Amino acid sequence: MATTAHTEVPPPKGPAIETSKARNKVRPGDRVFLGLSRGSGITLLVIMAAIAAFLTYRAALAISKNEGNFFTTFDWNPAGDPPVFGIAVLAFGTIVSSIIAMVIAVPVAVGIALFISHYAPRKLAAPLAYVVDLLAAVPSIIYGLWGAIFLVPYLDGLNKWLDQYMGWTYIFDKSGEGVARNLFTVGILLAIMILPIITNVTREVFLQVPKMHEEAALALGATRWEVIRMSVLPFGRSGIISASMLGLGRALGETMAVAVVLSPSFLISGHLLDPGGGTFAQNIAAKFNEADEFGRDALIASGLVLFVITLLVNGAARMIIARRKEYSGANA
Repeated sequence: MATTAHTEVPPPKGPAIETSKARNKVRPGDRVFLGLSRGSGITLLVIMAAIAAFLTYRAALAISKNEGNFFTTFDWNPAGDPPVFGIAVLAFGTIVSSIIAMVIAVPVAVGIALFISHYAPRKLAAPLAYVVDLLAAVPSIIYGLWGAIFLVPYLDGLNKWLDQYMGWTYIFDKSGEGVARNLFTVGILLAIMILPIITNVTREVFLQVPKMHEEAALALGATRWEVIRMSVLPFGRSGIISASMLGLGRALGETMAVAVVLSPSFLISGHLLDPGGGTFAQNIAAKFNEADEFGRDALIASGLVLFVITLLVNGAARMIIARRKEYSGANA
């Protein structure tokens, strides 16, 4: 009976092995970059944790001596005897003004971004994009002065028109007289301030849409709007959400512009056209210099709430983006 001889094939030698080892070898520059990147991320987390710990400690000192309910009290008097202060009015004003700003700014910003990236001629798109970039660099106090000197007087007529024709909605029912130093004006001013931020980020996202997607849609006979609806908007949806969250972050924490325009009062009113209201940032800016040590602790406690609101908003945005990965550029 014949036997078959088995010969072992020696492992390959030469350039193939050397190429594999070269690929697996980590270069010193890569190690340095990895260490710097990891260290930067850890440093950021440590800084955030330190800020949270500082705010929590100082807030606990103030809340422990507060004779009112911190979340439901409609007053801010930490210098009183006994001290009484709460964030109900501040939370209401911050959230309402930010919602108004987002409702106005996001659709307009998306429209401007689409015009610059897909409709405007190149000779017009570049200067227009430059102007939008300049608007993003304007300081907050300039917006505030413009709002107080120009926007407030000219919005008086709009307030009267809304009261006359939209007063039945209750929120546009103006119950008293007064200039337009209200949450509605603050929301419009914040919308103007966050418009360049949302526009810039959204425009860059739209410019990253693969040209093959658009050309394929055009080849199938789609109109320009159908190309935008089927290719551009789905691809840029996560980017629009991210841009909106950046704008919302500025709207939530805006200080000087709101402080210049708003007539603060510790009253909650569903009539957006009535003067009054307040926000976290505006209250901190207005009362920090005149506050004693305990009063500053109380202001820090309100800042902690704003800090938590910002974290929740950004966390919600990340969850929305994670659930819609198919619309992001990662899978393009």
